[in-house]
Amino acid sequence: MSRKTTTANKPKIKREPHRLRLPGFVADQEIGLGDVIKRATYAMGIKPCGGCERRAAMLNQWMTFTR
Repeated sequence: MSRKTTTANKPKIKREPHRLRLPGFVADQEIGLGDVIKRATYAMGIKPCGGCERRAAMLNQWMTFTR
């Protein structure tokens, strides 16, 4: 008799984003990785879509740049 574990029973843990210090590169406020990519693609002329917003939000939760 083997027991199967499911991920439905595990509580979700809110993780803090990785913080990367870039002195002189970033302004006084934090900026997420998703926002950096969004600005770069917009500057190159790539039009954003609905998936871009979801990707940006996920990447912002994963990594932020600080001063």
